[in-house]
Amino acid sequence: MTKPLLFSFEAIADPDAELLILGSMPGQESLAAHQYYANRRNAFWKIMAQLFCFDPDASYEARLHELKAARIALWDVVQSCTRVGSLDAKIDADSITVNDFSDFFAKHDRVRAVFFNGAKAESAYRRYVLPTVGTVPLSYLRLPSTSPAHASLSYEQKLQAWQAVLAKRAVAITT
Repeated sequence: MTKPLLFSFEAIADPDAELLILGSMPGQESLAAHQYYANRRNAFWKIMAQLFCFDPDASYEARLHELKAARIALWDVVQSCTRVGSLDAKIDADSITVNDFSDFFAKHDRVRAVFFNGAKAESAYRRYVLPTVGTVPLSYLRLPSTSPAHASLSYEQKLQAWQAVLAKRAVAITT
């Protein structure tokens, strides 16, 4: 079976973004909808809505607006890859092309913290990206994946871990 070549989305970011949340590669539902975290079972938008006090069922554009207003950028590590299905474990490592983070950080020089939505996003970033942007002064934190496939933690446990975004945002705003 030939694996399809998949392409991620452009970054969602205003020039004044201070925090960056990185996924690995959008799943099938997200790719079909052309929206980050389109799978209704993915807890990402519910968690963001709870942290930043907006309606998780608002339009996609309204949810993106809320993230931007909170100075949060959203992107994926992988620009393209081959994969069957939606699971990160099914990504063919030899097919990975990563996004241009040198250009991103040059255009978004206020970003001071990167949060990884799960282990695959972190491992891909550390393997393929970090060697190219090592001089950019950033803090990094892996958070539990919001994917429904990551069922070892409850929603409440994931939400508690994701509170770190709020804490880092508060530090960024006060400094």
